[in-house]
Amino acid sequence: MILIPSPLPPESLAAVALDTATKLGASVAQFRIAAHDSRGVSLRDGEVENIGADTSVTMSVRVVHSGAWGFAASTDLSQAGAIDTATRAINMAKLSSLVTVDEVVLAAEPVHGKQAWTLPIEIDAFAKSDDEVIAFLQSWNTKLADSSIVSHIESNVAMGRDRTFYADLVGNEITQQRDRISAALTAIHVSDSGFEDMRTCAPPAGRGWEYLTGSGWDWDSEITRLPQLLDEKVKSPSVTPGAWDLVIDPTNLWLTIHESIGHATELDRALGYEANYAGTSFATIDKLGSFQYGSGIMNVTGDRNAEHGLSTVAFDDEGVASQQWDLIKDGVLVGYQTDRSIASKIGMQRSNGCAFADSALHSPIQRMPNVSLQPGTDNASTADLISDVKRGIYIVGDKSWSIDMQRYNFQFTGQRFHEIRDGKIVGQLKDVAYQAKTPDFWGAMKRLGGSETYLLGGALNCGKGQPGQVAPVSHGCPSALFTGINVLNTRNESAS
Repeated sequence: MILIPSPLPPESLAAVALDTATKLGASVAQFRIAAHDSRGVSLRDGEVENIGADTSVTMSVRVVHSGAWGFAASTDLSQAGAIDTATRAINMAKLSSLVTVDEVVLAAEPVHGKQAWTLPIEIDAFAKSDDEVIAFLQSWNTKLADSSIVSHIESNVAMGRDRTFYADLVGNEITQQRDRISAALTAIHVSDSGFEDMRTCAPPAGRGWEYLTGSGWDWDSEITRLPQLLDEKVKSPSVTPGAWDLVIDPTNLWLTIHESIGHATELDRALGYEANYAGTSFATIDKLGSFQYGSGIMNVTGDRNAEHGLSTVAFDDEGVASQQWDLIKDGVLVGYQTDRSIASKIGMQRSNGCAFADSALHSPIQRMPNVSLQPGTDNASTADLISDVKRGIYIVGDKSWSIDMQRYNFQFTGQRFHEIRDGKIVGQLKDVAYQAKTPDFWGAMKRLGGSETYLLGGALNCGKGQPGQVAPVSHGCPSALFTGINVLNTRNESAS
């Protein structure tokens, strides 16, 4: 059972707010109450550096009146607060209607009635005490403590939980809960010539504490290998810039997908919105159905229902049921991510369920679902891809990145870079960054790993909107081989 900490039942507050909005002339009214819990523990060299926790419970009302949106939110979870919030939303819509150019039209959605959904987890991370989390991280640190190459160790665990209730005038009452967790350990080497680091590559996931004890990731093996990997990196030569073939691991490629596909296929960006915050998109609506986004083996889907996905829900924040759909098919741009009002602008009959708000204090906007590159059909392993390469680099783990406001020109680095010669790994390189234009990069994708190489990566902090909102999102992909990609030497670039 999902319990939202509120002095009055969410259904009661919703009834009052929606009744008020109806009496004041709303043609559409949506009520939300959301409880958000977060915790974090971080250590440095085995000592506690930070412990933090936060809980918030807020409600909001969003309406359409006189053809315009109106939104208001409150922390006053009383009947009087619900009436006031609905009244303020109506007044805001009336003001907005004086300057709104386009009338708000929502794509149709079936009525789903009363629904409840919980993302499945095995062990409740929030039930762990701070002392238990600290002891767990210290057990990780001890695996590296005796290494002469490791000067410092940083480790952390972060967890989040969202509990939401949504109701509207057509009869939906939807209660949902989802959990997420992330953790990382970074080994740092410091010397007179500077420092190098090496971090675990496990992505955040829609899971519970079980994720940190071996369900879905082999933490012990990776942490045990970090000193050796760091030692190789410290002693490795600096990369020679130029054109290289790249085998990119899912632990790195997910971020390239996020920036060059995920944001680029948001329909609000493609229509020219978001110009003030992180840009619009080169993948404009005139390209739909014809633009060659990448090679013919490229198939990218959007979904809100991937197992353990950070963007996985049963319903979005305006009552649309979760779906999966094509964004790129056989290399061609064929779809976008939408909410109900954005979908209607290009004549879509239905939204694909991408409305999201990071708290009830914010109005839902179109946000990224899980956006994933599908694996190849020949069941190739990562080793098979490497064996195809005469001179190249196998890139593992994400790090820094840069992309322009149109999601067209980009540059990415990584955690480690294994040099490939004649189909075999021969050591590491350092100071590597790969650079390309989005369609050129995806057009250079020559082979995909099979389903055994597929991994769901992701981030907890995707930013968008004004006021700014933060959303968790996952991106699945296999290993992939790219040919002739421009590689920079970051040390030389920074020096120049």
